[in-house]
Amino acid sequence: MKFSKKIVVDTNVILFDSSSIQKFHDADVYIPMSVIEEIDRFKKDLGENGRNARQFSRFIDVLREKGKLSEGVYLEDRKTRIHVKADLENEANLPAELNHEKADNRILGTALSLQKQYDDVELITKDINLRIKADVFGVSARDYEGEELPAEDEFYSGRAEITVTSDKIDLFYREKAFVPSPDHKLLGNQYVIMKDESNPNHSAVGRYDLNAQAIVPLITPNDSVWGVHPRNVEQSFALDALLNDDVLFVSLVGKAGTGKTLMALAAGLSKTLDEGRFQKLLVSRPIFPMGKDIGYLPGDVEQKLNPWMQPIFDNVEFLMGADKKAAGRAQELINQGMLNIEPLTYIRGRSIPNQYLIVDEAQNLTPHEIKTIVTRAGANTKVVLTGDRHQIDNPYIDAVNSGLSYCVEKFKGQKLSAHINLTKGERSELAELAANLL
Repeated sequence: MKFSKKIVVDTNVILFDSSSIQKFHDADVYIPMSVIEEIDRFKKDLGENGRNARQFSRFIDVLREKGKLSEGVYLEDRKTRIHVKADLENEANLPAELNHEKADNRILGTALSLQKQYDDVELITKDINLRIKADVFGVSARDYEGEELPAEDEFYSGRAEITVTSDKIDLFYREKAFVPSPDHKLLGNQYVIMKDESNPNHSAVGRYDLNAQAIVPLITPNDSVWGVHPRNVEQSFALDALLNDDVLFVSLVGKAGTGKTLMALAAGLSKTLDEGRFQKLLVSRPIFPMGKDIGYLPGDVEQKLNPWMQPIFDNVEFLMGADKKAAGRAQELINQGMLNIEPLTYIRGRSIPNQYLIVDEAQNLTPHEIKTIVTRAGANTKVVLTGDRHQIDNPYIDAVNSGLSYCVEKFKGQKLSAHINLTKGERSELAELAANLL
């Protein structure tokens, strides 16, 4: 079987998704020798890159036993053929202005070499600069997206607006439920703003309950939740999801200052300490520096992690109170085992039952890392992801293919999940102005 399409895969694609080469159908997939060498350097890493490098190497070794990789080996479905291509035959095709010692340029050379033999050649890379180089030298190149997700402006917002008659809004207030028309096409746990078609000031808000097939009122505590009151309708939606025991997976996405982390912590403390619904509040975040890394940190594990976890401590202490005793109360909860603040580094292999798990800065996680985290949830555990798609520090992902975006799209409409997109900043007037202007 011959394929007309020829695909060259860059190293960063494999480090992002170790099974990526199996997802190109009806094509010959070429892995340059430079990619094999770069993968070899990553195989001892303890993080996600190392795991993907090792998994890819094992897969290629299985293919090697089935045939000659230099000639191409078919996958089991016969829809893809995998080649490993030596660099020596490609160096002559590299333009003089490109440094032959750079792996990226040799990978581009593979594409240029194939392009002299075949009409349909494409380079797949997550490296923007390599895509630019490819374009300059006439090679078709694109980013690897994995599974098809909506464009950024089409992301699921978690809310909908519907127009109804005045009497139906009155009925909702009386009956505490309203069965919408099938034409509204609401999803499970989607938040709804019902507007009066004749009077814009007459409205109601609720959540579409999939079991009841009706819009139901939001959970509205009589008092504040650890001093936190919702300041806008989006925050009301968020608190409803965070306090709802039937919703076990919540994603909060929004720019800086919209209250994502603070509300999640307040709800977690309320559910753990006040209601006893969960045995422990576990707060975690990935470790990615903003800007230039300052290098190794001194001290034991706890001392090394303090700078990374400090934003969480700041929010907890704010909720505990503004006085000097707040830090002591937070530490007391940690000593009692009611509150754990730790990095995501050690979560693989764990089972986490009866806990309120908050993963902050989730926009920096890959889809596989998100899957690893959510599948750790044991019985009676609630998982909350918070993040801002526009503050990604992971060099291998962007707003479209981050694990946070992936989860929002995959979980939308499920009866155990809810998503809210927060747009209005409430931290301070200055913070909101900066978020909008800078």
